[in-house]
Amino acid sequence: MELTGTALHPGSASGTLFVLHKPLSLWGGVDPLKGIVADPRHPQYEAPLAGRILVMERTIGSSSSSAIMLELLRNGVSPAGIVLGRPDAILMLGILVARELGYPTVPVVQVDGSGISRLAHADGCRATISDGVVEVEGRASPRQGSA
Repeated sequence: MELTGTALHPGSASGTLFVLHKPLSLWGGVDPLKGIVADPRHPQYEAPLAGRILVMERTIGSSSSSAIMLELLRNGVSPAGIVLGRPDAILMLGILVARELGYPTVPVVQVDGSGISRLAHADGCRATISDGVVEVEGRASPRQGSA
């Protein structure tokens, strides 16, 4: 499967798709030292983000999300890439600051709602992001890659 979206931050990355079942606030919802889902109320509590292609319809806003993203990047435990259903300027700010500070960054792609739904059915598959294109290898059942 191939989806073409809008590159919000350029670059290329490969990894396993990790589709969030519910929106997540990075502030309090992600451990920036371990790179895991840290909100015990989230259905994917303690699932690792590091090195995966994170797919989420939207974040739950907090002006501190940029700081958490910056810490994930600085600590080397960030997702390999991010696919969003809706753009998030605050999340993007953390990536842009990381770039300015010389830390590694990740590609970010925005796709429409049908794209997010299609990716949900590929949870756990290998994927590659390159300049706004998400390419998925193979097929997986929904929720396969959630742990």
